[in-house]
Amino acid sequence: MQIDLATLWYLTIGTLLVSAALTLWERQAHPRRARELGTWGGACAVFAFGCVVAMNRGLLPGATGAALTNLLMVLGYLMVLHGAARLDGPARFRGSAAALAALALLWAVAGWRFEAAFWNHVAALPIALACGLTAWTLLRSRTIRGLRSRPVAVAVSAGHGLFYLLRGLVAPVLAERYGPGLLPVFAKVTMYEAVLYSVAMPMTFLALVREEAQAQLLAAARTDFLTGLANRQGFFEQGARMLAERVADRPVALLAFDLDHFKRINDHHGHAAGDAVLALFARVARDVAGPDALVARLGGEEFAALLPRQSGRTARQIGEGVARLFAEAVAHRDGPGIPATVSVGLAEAGPAHADLASLLSAADRALYQAKARGRNRVEVAAAA
Repeated sequence: MQIDLATLWYLTIGTLLVSAALTLWERQAHPRRARELGTWGGACAVFAFGCVVAMNRGLLPGATGAALTNLLMVLGYLMVLHGAARLDGPARFRGSAAALAALALLWAVAGWRFEAAFWNHVAALPIALACGLTAWTLLRSRTIRGLRSRPVAVAVSAGHGLFYLLRGLVAPVLAERYGPGLLPVFAKVTMYEAVLYSVAMPMTFLALVREEAQAQLLAAARTDFLTGLANRQGFFEQGARMLAERVADRPVALLAFDLDHFKRINDHHGHAAGDAVLALFARVARDVAGPDALVARLGGEEFAALLPRQSGRTARQIGEGVARLFAEAVAHRDGPGIPATVSVGLAEAGPAHADLASLLSAADRALYQAKARGRNRVEVAAAA
């Protein structure tokens, strides 16, 4: 079945308007990304308006219709780029405004004399550049790194940009060689591709936002609200992966912590003071254990730190450092000013403690020994 060019224009306008509506509607479900979604929805609306102008460009004098269409389309692509850049934080539109002004000046200077060449070929190059920058921005984005839909979003922008680059550079050569009869073919292929892009672009951005929101919910479910550390679920999920991925000859140690007489702190000083002590201990433990360690609050005043590539000797030094610095910080005038200490149990991974549950159980037994032997000390689990 043959579809004429006008039908493709109408189909593109329809898909763009539906995409704009769905993207703007999604803002209600994702207020954190409302600006980005609003920018992408606005871009779809600008594309649709540009298509309407393009279909009626012959009604405007000279190259005005072609120039206005090209400026609207480039504005839409720059809005897509701006929304992608905002994923990592605030982004300015000044560079995009300057690019639009330069493009308008180019149309004013040369577009009137070479309208056909500008419309059929040159106008594609700024679109290719904007799409390439969008793909590069998504590829480098820290926020969406690791999201499953990111490669798809990069591919959609990069593929669209490559298509327009070929339209701007290869199509003139083919038209010169085989005659201007190819231009309607290029126009129809361009509209086919535009329909695909008008669906794929908003779908991939919606997928990014939804996947990011889902990842944040999962992270919140695995994070202790008070301390910002991993909670028990997060500790066992991530810790099990760390143990499974470790090399056999690389040491791994685990420290189990329990704040001494914590109930007395809550009873005498109130739960707000107890929460401050817990938060302070979390900061000390995270700082001393280092960025590679998995530090978690297992519940109440119980904490644990999984230390990859750390021997028992080094882990003991870390445990002693945590206990010492915590006692100093909690009694400091800038701290809660409440005397508090912590008991620590240490266990090393090995044949007898190959999984996280058995390793934690061994560290807990050592922790009970530290409690029994006077508290505020580090005890090492006996070798199996």
